[in-house]
Amino acid sequence: MTYMPQDFRGTLIRQQKERSERNKQAEVDALISSGGSIRDRYSLLWKQQMDRRRQLVQLGSATGVYKTLVKYLVGVPQVLLDFIRQINDDDGPMEEQRQRYGPPLYSLTRMVLFIHLFLSLAWQRIEAFKLNRLQISVLEEAVDVYTTELQRFINFISEVFANSPFFISAEDASMLEMGKNDEYKEITVPAGKSYEVSLTVESINSYIAWDFSLVQGKMNMDIGFSVEYTNNGGEKTLILPYRRYESDQGNFSTCMAGNYKLIWDNSYSAFFKKALRYKVDCIPPVLEESEKGSERNEVEE
Repeated sequence: MTYMPQDFRGTLIRQQKERSERNKQAEVDALISSGGSIRDRYSLLWKQQMDRRRQLVQLGSATGVYKTLVKYLVGVPQVLLDFIRQINDDDGPMEEQRQRYGPPLYSLTRMVLFIHLFLSLAWQRIEAFKLNRLQISVLEEAVDVYTTELQRFINFISEVFANSPFFISAEDASMLEMGKNDEYKEITVPAGKSYEVSLTVESINSYIAWDFSLVQGKMNMDIGFSVEYTNNGGEKTLILPYRRYESDQGNFSTCMAGNYKLIWDNSYSAFFKKALRYKVDCIPPVLEESEKGSERNEVEE
Protein backbone atom coordinates (compact mmCIF):
# COMPACT_ATOMS: atom_id res chain seq x y z
CA MET A 1 0.00 0.00 0.00
CA THR A 2 3.02 2.32 0.49
CA TYR A 3 3.57 2.20 -3.26
CA MET A 4 -0.05 2.91 -4.17
CA PRO A 5 -0.96 6.51 -5.03
CA GLN A 6 -2.22 8.08 -1.83
CA ASP A 7 -5.55 9.10 -3.34
CA PHE A 8 -8.74 7.34 -4.46
CA ARG A 9 -6.84 4.59 -6.27
CA GLY A 10 -5.11 3.40 -3.12
CA THR A 11 -8.37 3.95 -1.21
CA LEU A 12 -10.32 1.68 -3.58
CA ILE A 13 -7.73 -1.09 -3.29
CA ARG A 14 -7.75 -0.69 0.51
CA GLN A 15 -11.56 -0.76 0.70
CA GLN A 16 -11.74 -3.87 -1.46
CA LYS A 17 -9.12 -5.54 0.76
CA GLU A 18 -11.01 -4.60 3.94
CA ARG A 19 -14.29 -5.99 2.54
CA SER A 20 -12.55 -9.19 1.58
CA GLU A 21 -10.95 -9.55 5.02
CA ARG A 22 -14.28 -8.93 6.77
CA ASN A 23 -15.86 -11.69 4.69
CA LYS A 24 -13.01 -14.06 5.55
CA GLN A 25 -13.30 -13.30 9.28
CA ALA A 26 -17.05 -13.91 9.11
CA GLU A 27 -16.35 -17.36 7.62
CA VAL A 28 -13.97 -18.16 10.49
CA ASP A 29 -16.44 -16.91 13.11
CA ALA A 30 -19.24 -18.99 11.59
CA LEU A 31 -17.04 -22.10 11.63
CA ILE A 32 -16.12 -21.57 15.30
CA SER A 33 -19.76 -20.97 16.23
CA SER A 34 -20.77 -24.23 14.57
CA GLY A 35 -18.16 -26.15 16.59
CA GLY A 36 -15.58 -26.68 13.87
CA SER A 37 -12.42 -28.53 14.85
CA ILE A 38 -8.90 -27.11 14.84
CA ARG A 39 -8.26 -29.10 11.64
CA ASP A 40 -11.32 -27.50 10.03
CA ARG A 41 -10.12 -24.05 11.04
CA TYR A 42 -6.66 -24.75 9.65
CA SER A 43 -8.14 -25.91 6.33
CA LEU A 44 -10.29 -22.78 6.09
CA LEU A 45 -7.39 -20.44 6.95
CA TRP A 46 -5.20 -22.22 4.39
CA LYS A 47 -7.86 -21.78 1.71
CA GLN A 48 -8.23 -18.09 2.60
CA GLN A 49 -4.49 -17.56 2.36
CA MET A 50 -4.44 -19.13 -1.10
CA ASP A 51 -7.35 -16.83 -2.05
CA ARG A 52 -5.26 -13.83 -0.98
CA ARG A 53 -2.43 -14.99 -3.19
CA ARG A 54 -4.78 -15.40 -6.16
CA GLN A 55 -6.11 -11.88 -5.57
CA LEU A 56 -2.58 -10.49 -5.55
CA VAL A 57 -1.88 -12.30 -8.82
CA GLN A 58 -5.02 -10.67 -10.25
CA LEU A 59 -3.83 -7.28 -9.03
CA GLY A 60 -0.42 -7.75 -10.62
CA SER A 61 -1.85 -8.97 -13.94
CA ALA A 62 -4.86 -6.58 -14.00
CA THR A 63 -7.55 -9.26 -14.16
CA GLY A 64 -10.71 -10.03 -12.21
CA VAL A 65 -12.13 -7.40 -9.87
CA TYR A 66 -8.89 -5.42 -10.13
CA LYS A 67 -9.02 -5.00 -13.90
CA THR A 68 -10.75 -1.61 -13.82
CA LEU A 69 -8.68 -0.34 -10.91
CA VAL A 70 -5.26 -1.28 -12.20
CA LYS A 71 -6.05 0.30 -15.56
CA TYR A 72 -6.13 3.65 -13.78
CA LEU A 73 -3.29 3.10 -11.31
CA VAL A 74 -1.03 5.73 -12.81
CA GLY A 75 2.10 6.11 -10.69
CA VAL A 76 2.31 2.49 -9.55
CA PRO A 77 5.63 1.19 -10.89
CA GLN A 78 5.16 -1.71 -13.29
CA VAL A 79 8.07 -3.50 -11.63
CA LEU A 80 5.99 -3.64 -8.43
CA LEU A 81 2.93 -5.04 -10.20
CA ASP A 82 5.15 -7.64 -11.90
CA PHE A 83 6.71 -8.54 -8.55
CA ILE A 84 3.28 -8.94 -6.88
CA ARG A 85 2.12 -11.19 -9.70
CA GLN A 86 5.27 -13.31 -9.94
CA ILE A 87 5.93 -13.86 -6.24
CA ASN A 88 2.35 -15.11 -5.68
CA ASP A 89 2.11 -17.19 -8.84
CA ASP A 90 1.41 -20.90 -8.41
CA ASP A 91 4.93 -21.66 -9.67
CA GLY A 92 6.51 -18.49 -8.30
CA PRO A 93 9.01 -17.82 -5.49
CA MET A 94 6.39 -18.02 -2.70
CA GLU A 95 5.42 -21.54 -3.74
CA GLU A 96 9.07 -22.48 -4.26
CA GLN A 97 9.84 -21.14 -0.79
CA ARG A 98 6.93 -23.10 0.74
CA GLN A 99 7.93 -26.37 -0.92
CA ARG A 100 11.65 -26.00 -0.34
CA TYR A 101 11.71 -24.47 3.12
CA GLY A 102 8.29 -25.21 4.61
CA PRO A 103 8.87 -28.87 5.57
CA PRO A 104 12.41 -28.21 6.89
CA LEU A 105 11.11 -25.33 9.01
CA TYR A 106 8.37 -27.55 10.46
CA SER A 107 11.05 -30.14 11.26
CA LEU A 108 13.27 -27.47 12.82
CA THR A 109 10.36 -26.29 14.96
CA ARG A 110 9.81 -29.83 16.24
CA MET A 111 13.56 -30.15 16.85
CA VAL A 112 13.64 -26.96 18.93
CA LEU A 113 10.69 -28.21 20.99
CA PHE A 114 12.46 -31.51 21.68
CA ILE A 115 15.71 -29.71 22.58
CA HIS A 116 13.79 -27.43 24.92
CA LEU A 117 11.99 -30.39 26.51
CA PHE A 118 15.25 -32.31 26.91
CA LEU A 119 17.03 -29.38 28.58
CA SER A 120 14.05 -28.67 30.85
CA LEU A 121 13.95 -32.26 32.11
CA ALA A 122 17.73 -32.35 32.50
CA TRP A 123 17.73 -29.10 34.49
CA GLN A 124 14.97 -30.33 36.82
CA ARG A 125 16.89 -33.56 37.53
CA ILE A 126 20.39 -32.06 37.49
CA GLU A 127 21.38 -33.75 40.75
CA ALA A 128 20.02 -37.18 39.94
CA PHE A 129 20.69 -37.19 36.21
CA LYS A 130 24.05 -36.46 34.59
CA LEU A 131 24.40 -36.05 30.81
CA ASN A 132 26.84 -38.52 29.37
CA ARG A 133 29.23 -37.77 26.51
CA LEU A 134 26.99 -39.34 23.84
CA GLN A 135 23.97 -37.28 24.89
CA ILE A 136 26.01 -34.07 24.85
CA SER A 137 27.33 -34.97 21.39
CA VAL A 138 23.81 -35.56 20.06
CA LEU A 139 22.64 -32.26 21.57
CA GLU A 140 25.53 -30.35 19.98
CA GLU A 141 24.83 -31.95 16.62
CA ALA A 142 21.12 -31.07 16.85
CA VAL A 143 21.98 -27.45 17.61
CA ASP A 144 24.44 -27.37 14.69
CA VAL A 145 21.83 -28.75 12.28
CA TYR A 146 19.26 -26.24 13.46
CA THR A 147 21.71 -23.32 13.11
CA THR A 148 22.80 -24.38 9.63
CA GLU A 149 19.26 -24.82 8.30
CA LEU A 150 18.09 -21.54 9.84
CA GLN A 151 21.03 -19.69 8.25
CA ARG A 152 20.16 -21.26 4.90
CA PHE A 153 16.59 -19.98 5.19
CA ILE A 154 17.73 -16.48 6.19
CA ASN A 155 20.09 -16.35 3.19
CA PHE A 156 17.23 -17.30 0.87
CA ILE A 157 14.93 -14.61 2.28
CA SER A 158 17.76 -12.06 1.99
CA GLU A 159 18.12 -12.86 -1.72
CA VAL A 160 14.35 -12.46 -2.24
CA PHE A 161 14.37 -8.99 -0.70
CA ALA A 162 17.61 -7.96 -2.38
CA ASN A 163 15.98 -8.62 -5.78
CA SER A 164 12.64 -7.00 -4.93
CA PRO A 165 11.66 -3.45 -5.93
CA PHE A 166 11.14 -2.33 -2.35
CA PHE A 167 14.51 -0.61 -2.08
CA ILE A 168 13.30 1.95 -4.61
CA SER A 169 11.43 4.74 -2.86
CA ALA A 170 7.75 5.07 -3.75
CA GLU A 171 8.34 8.64 -4.92
CA ASP A 172 11.28 7.75 -7.20
CA ALA A 173 9.46 4.77 -8.69
CA SER A 174 6.34 6.84 -9.33
CA MET A 175 8.32 9.57 -11.07
CA LEU A 176 10.06 7.01 -13.30
CA GLU A 177 6.78 5.37 -14.23
CA MET A 178 5.03 8.70 -14.77
CA GLY A 179 7.70 9.74 -17.24
CA LYS A 180 7.02 6.62 -19.32
CA ASN A 181 3.23 6.83 -19.14
CA ASP A 182 1.70 7.91 -22.44
CA GLU A 183 -1.79 8.43 -21.01
CA TYR A 184 -0.85 11.95 -19.94
CA LYS A 185 -1.60 14.68 -22.43
CA GLU A 186 0.22 17.94 -22.94
CA ILE A 187 -1.47 21.05 -24.30
CA THR A 188 -0.79 24.78 -24.33
CA VAL A 189 -3.37 27.13 -22.85
CA PRO A 190 -2.90 30.54 -24.52
CA ALA A 191 -2.91 33.77 -22.52
CA GLY A 192 -6.46 35.00 -21.95
CA LYS A 193 -7.99 31.59 -22.81
CA SER A 194 -9.24 28.51 -20.98
CA TYR A 195 -9.23 24.77 -21.68
CA GLU A 196 -12.03 22.33 -20.80
CA VAL A 197 -12.48 18.56 -20.57
CA SER A 198 -16.05 17.20 -20.48
CA LEU A 199 -16.95 13.82 -18.99
CA THR A 200 -20.29 12.04 -19.27
CA VAL A 201 -21.01 10.01 -16.14
CA GLU A 202 -23.61 7.26 -16.45
CA SER A 203 -23.51 5.81 -12.92
CA ILE A 204 -23.50 7.40 -9.49
CA ASN A 205 -20.57 6.49 -7.20
CA SER A 206 -18.25 6.75 -10.16
CA TYR A 207 -14.89 8.40 -9.48
CA ILE A 208 -13.70 11.43 -11.40
CA ALA A 209 -9.99 11.94 -10.92
CA TRP A 210 -7.38 14.32 -12.25
CA ASP A 211 -3.66 14.80 -12.05
CA PHE A 212 -2.05 17.84 -13.66
CA SER A 213 0.98 20.09 -13.49
CA LEU A 214 2.45 22.99 -15.41
CA VAL A 215 5.70 22.53 -17.26
CA GLN A 216 7.68 25.25 -15.54
CA GLY A 217 10.35 27.45 -17.07
CA LYS A 218 12.61 30.00 -15.41
CA MET A 219 9.71 31.50 -13.48
CA ASN A 220 6.96 29.60 -11.67
CA MET A 221 3.49 29.74 -13.21
CA ASP A 222 0.05 28.81 -11.99
CA ILE A 223 -3.32 28.23 -13.63
CA GLY A 224 -6.93 28.43 -12.48
CA PHE A 225 -8.80 25.14 -12.06
CA SER A 226 -12.40 24.29 -11.22
CA VAL A 227 -14.96 21.50 -11.74
CA GLU A 228 -18.65 21.99 -12.51
CA TYR A 229 -21.67 19.75 -13.08
CA THR A 230 -24.47 20.29 -15.61
CA ASN A 231 -27.77 18.40 -15.33
CA ASN A 232 -30.10 17.50 -18.21
CA GLY A 233 -31.91 20.83 -17.83
CA GLY A 234 -28.71 22.80 -18.34
CA GLU A 235 -28.46 23.92 -14.71
CA LYS A 236 -24.85 24.23 -13.52
CA THR A 237 -23.50 23.33 -10.07
CA LEU A 238 -19.97 24.15 -8.92
CA ILE A 239 -18.30 20.97 -7.61
CA LEU A 240 -14.79 22.31 -7.01
CA PRO A 241 -14.45 26.08 -6.53
CA TYR A 242 -12.01 28.04 -8.68
CA ARG A 243 -8.46 28.18 -7.38
CA ARG A 244 -5.02 28.68 -8.90
CA TYR A 245 -2.50 25.83 -8.80
CA GLU A 246 0.98 24.97 -10.04
CA SER A 247 -0.07 21.32 -9.87
CA ASP A 248 -2.83 19.28 -8.29
CA GLN A 249 -4.09 15.72 -7.90
CA GLY A 250 -7.62 15.06 -6.71
CA ASN A 251 -10.81 13.06 -7.05
CA PHE A 252 -14.39 12.82 -5.90
CA SER A 253 -17.23 10.30 -5.98
CA THR A 254 -20.18 11.39 -8.09
CA CYS A 255 -23.63 11.53 -6.49
CA MET A 256 -25.39 12.42 -9.76
CA ALA A 257 -25.19 11.15 -13.32
CA GLY A 258 -24.71 13.71 -16.05
CA ASN A 259 -22.02 15.95 -17.53
CA TYR A 260 -18.98 17.06 -15.56
CA LYS A 261 -16.59 19.66 -16.85
CA LEU A 262 -12.98 20.23 -15.70
CA ILE A 263 -11.81 23.74 -16.54
CA TRP A 264 -8.27 25.13 -16.63
CA ASP A 265 -8.47 28.90 -16.77
CA ASN A 266 -5.68 31.15 -18.03
CA SER A 267 -7.94 34.13 -18.81
CA TYR A 268 -6.35 36.24 -16.07
CA SER A 269 -2.96 36.11 -17.79
CA ALA A 270 -2.35 38.85 -20.36
CA PHE A 271 1.06 37.67 -21.58
CA PHE A 272 1.96 34.13 -20.53
CA LYS A 273 0.76 30.91 -22.11
CA LYS A 274 0.80 27.79 -19.92
CA ALA A 275 2.11 24.36 -20.87
CA LEU A 276 -0.26 21.93 -19.15
CA ARG A 277 0.40 18.22 -18.61
CA TYR A 278 -2.69 16.38 -17.41
CA LYS A 279 -4.60 13.11 -17.07
CA VAL A 280 -8.32 12.86 -16.38
CA ASP A 281 -10.19 9.65 -15.58
CA CYS A 282 -13.82 8.69 -15.10
CA ILE A 283 -13.87 5.35 -13.30
CA PRO A 284 -17.15 3.42 -13.00
CA PRO A 285 -18.07 1.78 -9.67
CA VAL A 286 -15.94 -1.30 -9.01
CA LEU A 287 -17.86 -4.33 -7.78
CA GLU A 288 -16.57 -7.64 -6.51
CA GLU A 289 -17.58 -10.73 -8.43
CA SER A 290 -20.15 -11.69 -5.76
CA GLU A 291 -21.77 -8.25 -6.01
CA LYS A 292 -21.89 -8.49 -9.79
CA GLY A 293 -23.56 -11.89 -9.53
CA SER A 294 -26.17 -10.48 -7.15
CA GLU A 295 -26.94 -7.65 -9.57
CA ARG A 296 -27.36 -10.10 -12.45
CA ASN A 297 -29.74 -12.21 -10.38
CA GLU A 298 -31.80 -9.13 -9.50
CA VAL A 299 -32.06 -8.19 -13.16
CA GLU A 300 -33.10 -11.71 -14.13
CA GLU A 301 -35.76 -11.76 -11.39
